[in-house]
Amino acid sequence: MAESRNAPVRHNGGSQEPPTEGLGRSEAYLEFQKQISRVARVNRPVLLVGERGSGKELAAARVHFLSKRWEEPLVSLNCSALSPTLIESELFGHEAGAFTGAAQRRTGRFEAANGGTLFLDEIGNIPVETQEKILRVVEYGGFERVGSSQAIRVDVRIVGATNSDLRDLAAEGRFMRDLLDRLSFEVIFVPPLRERREDIMLLANHFALRMAHELGWSDLPVITEDAARLLEEYPWPGNVRELKNVIERAVYRSDDAIIADTEIVFDPFDSPYRAEPAAREPVAPKPSTGEAKPSGSAVEESLDVTFEQAVQAVELRMLNHALKRARYNQHRASELLGLTYNQFRGLYRKYRDQLQPEQ
Repeated sequence: MAESRNAPVRHNGGSQEPPTEGLGRSEAYLEFQKQISRVARVNRPVLLVGERGSGKELAAARVHFLSKRWEEPLVSLNCSALSPTLIESELFGHEAGAFTGAAQRRTGRFEAANGGTLFLDEIGNIPVETQEKILRVVEYGGFERVGSSQAIRVDVRIVGATNSDLRDLAAEGRFMRDLLDRLSFEVIFVPPLRERREDIMLLANHFALRMAHELGWSDLPVITEDAARLLEEYPWPGNVRELKNVIERAVYRSDDAIIADTEIVFDPFDSPYRAEPAAREPVAPKPSTGEAKPSGSAVEESLDVTFEQAVQAVELRMLNHALKRARYNQHRASELLGLTYNQFRGLYRKYRDQLQPEQ
């Protein structure tokens, strides 16, 4: 069974290597790594601020492994995945009988991270009452388990991460100003992938190679120029995590080691073949007003081909017309047709061999 994201993950220097997925050569990424390397040597709390999927957990691991604590535990807790009533128990542990369901004593994350680093992801989700106890740990190095009055001493470095502005949360009374002051010894902003355009293909090739290895391929995957252009033009709202999913999906769906643009699907839920909402009940026809009716020859002409053939002919004609007007820019062509890009790509793949060549 796969380990839970919120299990007390312990990374020890002698048993596990530091993460290696932090790749990049862009100026924004190199400056970001420089900041991490500088602050890692100082035994103070760090706040990592960045969008979802931008690599905050990897950054926290790098802070740990570059610090003097690298041989001690790195323990993680995703604060957004727990209810407010469970976060306190997860952080500080509890005694047997402390609450309903607490059958035995449990060690919390602070104890598990003693001597090392505690990474608190989405730290802005922690309730204010629990924030007060964290502040005591930061200031005095001590706490009590839930249901106990015995003080426990720990030496833990906190690395927090958030995609929210903690200053706004503090102004709203949802985050303690004192705790924010203690945790923000250094605030590092994780650059989104759209500000790291030079890194997109470096990461894409890395993820493609790993997926090919997982699938047991003997050939190295090659991303075509058209596919690379799509990847570099996309805004990547999900950042590196989204890129990883897109590339892995493209490799797994491809028939050979050539990753073409037709395999690049940004949204797997967006398909031209997805069922549309049920149509409304047909409106009863209005009484005849004596207007001219269509001639029978037009109806007979439409029956010379099947309904499917007629629809395909219209789709192909509109695709060719849109591509020509857009000068074969597929993003622009999809806009002209009123389709999402993934819907357009589905039709493009369907008629690829029948489309008029680019002029």
